[in-house]
Amino acid sequence: MNVADLLLRARDELLAALVPPACAACRTALTAAHAVLCADCRAALPWLRGPRCVRCGLPLPCGEPCPAHAAAFAAAWAPLAYDGPARELVAALKFGGALPLAQLMAAQIAAGAPPALLRDVALVPVPLHPARRRSRGFDQAARIAAALARRRDLPLAPCLRRDGPATRQLGASRATRLRSGRLAIRVAGAPPRRALLVDDVHTTGATFDACARALRAAGCEHVAAVAYARALRG
Repeated sequence: MNVADLLLRARDELLAALVPPACAACRTALTAAHAVLCADCRAALPWLRGPRCVRCGLPLPCGEPCPAHAAAFAAAWAPLAYDGPARELVAALKFGGALPLAQLMAAQIAAGAPPALLRDVALVPVPLHPARRRSRGFDQAARIAAALARRRDLPLAPCLRRDGPATRQLGASRATRLRSGRLAIRVAGAPPRRALLVDDVHTTGATFDACARALRAAGCEHVAAVAYARALRG
């Protein structure tokens, strides 16, 4: 460990003594200066295990037909269910500005993702509407994608832009989310040949589908999707 790292660690330990860090999920005080989650929340993370549909990312059986049977993306995956501490972490990043969580999410994606998903691809963050990016001061998908790119030494291709009104996905019904033309996505510049879309949450897949259709229309040959958390049916 070099001098700079030692100074940073000493600073963190001093801050932790003055203002004890809190669990990013439940806000319980933490005893370790470099911890993000308390032991209970870490143990309660809803990891998705067992066989899953390659196409939609849901545990099998995913439904008949698969929810992504007509989607423009070829595969989807997420390490966690959108529930419990994982849901709280997403909210802490997206609405609480807890930017270091993007590093944690990228690490958990990188650790468990199927090798083929991260092979020979460029990472394309799902774009946040400009109005929301101005309001929050950052784009959570872009932060996760950048952290994942560094971890896996992958190119980053932030080539998508969001146009039209700032439609709200959170709280919208499935039918509303899937309504054709609701999301206006365009490609700025040349897209990568093989793209992996990156977002914080995969719910209905409508946003991934709109992004994938824009990429495919611009000449992208293959599009897959990865998110930190996958909303489960029911």
